[in-house]
Amino acid sequence: MAEEKTKILPTEKPSEEKDTKDTSAKNPSDAKKELPKPDVAEEEDEEVDADKLFQRRPSVALTPDNARFRRSAGGMISLELIGGEETETFERVVVLRSFPITAPEEFLSVREPDTRKKGRGAEIGMIRHLSDFDADTVALIHEELSVRYFTPQILKIHSVKEKFGYSYWEAETTAGKVSFVLNNPFANIRVLEDQRIYISDMDGNSFVIPDPTALDRASYRRIEVYI
Repeated sequence: MAEEKTKILPTEKPSEEKDTKDTSAKNPSDAKKELPKPDVAEEEDEEVDADKLFQRRPSVALTPDNARFRRSAGGMISLELIGGEETETFERVVVLRSFPITAPEEFLSVREPDTRKKGRGAEIGMIRHLSDFDADTVALIHEELSVRYFTPQILKIHSVKEKFGYSYWEAETTAGKVSFVLNNPFANIRVLEDQRIYISDMDGNSFVIPDPTALDRASYRRIEVYI
């Protein structure tokens, strides 16, 4: 009698698709949800024009031939800049000294005012010598500079006292009697090339002695040790 052979069928492996479906059915919260793809056009930033971002007007030499300074209705300085056939008007300008100590009347920078939107004002032009302009313009710009660079002249030195490493001064100036403190007189007191004496105190105030030899004897002796 022949032996009956039993046919063994291969075990069917579950497909990955079935596993996925089963897992999703058992844990619906774990199933990944397909998110909508972002619109590429909306994601792109607006292109910035670098040339406009860093564009600055060219600075020009300001002379009596191309610059007219006026007092504006608001009490500020305005400028008419003549360039060929066109005239550009600036309702307000500020004047800064490039060398406030050594050359206060030369290389004056005329700029647009600083604003929160535009930041630091651009330079419009440079005045090489203020003396090139008429007397009215010189007086107008001097008035602006005197407010920005308030530097009283010292007429007499009443006392100088050293205490705890600081130097305490009392002096008579063109702005009245003042008291100021120097933390290092040998560094805070400078003798300029034209022999003027320039003093800067701890609070940022500045004083000048146009001619030290014109001081009275007691005042000169008080400052002589530092010069």
